[in-house]
Amino acid sequence: MPRVKRGVRGARRRKGILKQAKGYFGGRHRLIRTASEAVDKGLAYAYVGRKLKKREYRGLWQTRISAAAKENGISFSRLMGNLKKKGVVLDRKILAELAAQHPGDFAAIANLAKGA
Repeated sequence: MPRVKRGVRGARRRKGILKQAKGYFGGRHRLIRTASEAVDKGLAYAYVGRKLKKREYRGLWQTRISAAAKENGISFSRLMGNLKKKGVVLDRKILAELAAQHPGDFAAIANLAKGA
C-alpha cells in the first residue's frame, strides 16, 4: 500500500487542534496527541458545564426566593403554589431578581400569594 503523507488536510487539522489548545500547560499546547486529548476532554467538560449551569442557577434562584419568602412570612412551596393558583406567571429567575433588587415589589407579590 502506498504511503500517504496527508499534507494540507492533516496540517490544517493539527493546526486547528493546537489553536484550540492555546494556553494549555506544557506539552498539552505543543504536542499533537496530548493536545488532541486535552481539547477533547475540555470540549466534553464544556458541554456538561453548560447543562450544569442551568441546574445550579435554578437552585440559586430557589434559595433567594425562599429566603425572601420567609422574611415575608410564607414558605417557598406555599408561595409558588399559591402564585400558580392565582395565575401569576412569573418564573423563578424574575422572582429571585425581584427578591434581591426590589424587596417592596416582592413583598406585594408575597402578600398576594398569602391571600390565596
